Amino acid sequence: MATTTYTVTGMTCGHCVNSVREEIGKIDGVTSVDVDLATGAVKVDSTTQLIDADIVAAVDEAGYAVAV
Repeated sequence: MATTTYTVTGMTCGHCVNSVREEIGKIDGVTSVDVDLATGAVKVDSTTQLIDADIVAAVDEAGYAVAV
């Protein structure tokens, strides 16, 4: 089990949170996604180590960006 935390920018509402959670949740191996709207923190639990580019692509697909 691996846990990774990212910071996502541009989220302003509950719909934003759900969009990010849904897109990241589609990635193979992801078991849970916890999004904190106030801080932009996104904690991802997975069965294997995730590829950062996959997370960035999923967040981009939701319409937001991962802070670097």
